[in-house]
Amino acid sequence: MKTTNTYVKLSKFLSLILRHKPETIGIQLDKNGWTDVQILLQKIQQSGKSIDLKTLQAVVANNDKKRFAFNINGSRIRANQGHSLKIELGYTPQTPPDILYHGTIERFLESIFQTGLDKRKRHHVHLSAEVATANMVGKRRGNPVILEINAQEMQEEGFLFYLSKNGVWLTEKVPVKYMNRQ
Repeated sequence: MKTTNTYVKLSKFLSLILRHKPETIGIQLDKNGWTDVQILLQKIQQSGKSIDLKTLQAVVANNDKKRFAFNINGSRIRANQGHSLKIELGYTPQTPPDILYHGTIERFLESIFQTGLDKRKRHHVHLSAEVATANMVGKRRGNPVILEINAQEMQEEGFLFYLSKNGVWLTEKVPVKYMNRQ
């Protein structure tokens, strides 16, 4: 039986492979970020990690952030968002809640309030509909600070928003004028 710690390590490894560096184990992602499950399992095992289909399914099902998804028949897998690779996730623009939230920490605030939230090497800025989720994101790096994002005003002014399969709101950039510290 696998431990929770083992699942966390495998989840982090999957994030590396499916979001940033598939070449780490010698796989390729298609233009939408999908890869074959059997090839993925084979390549992970060849890299020295112990994993089987049942374990992979458990990691996907139990990931607290629902970072990964299988296709409808379970033969392919991809990360839901957060890629630094050029991937077309196929999400269509959605109407966000009036207010969205972003969790960060104090030491990033000066930069954020000078330039706004920028996607940097990722495809999108990640936002949440709940304060609690933003708080958890901020806690990963220290004492969290929550920013309120006026998503309704942004959308009215032409910004597009997408909702990933795991409930993360995505947008290209959040200019300073739409942000307030909570």
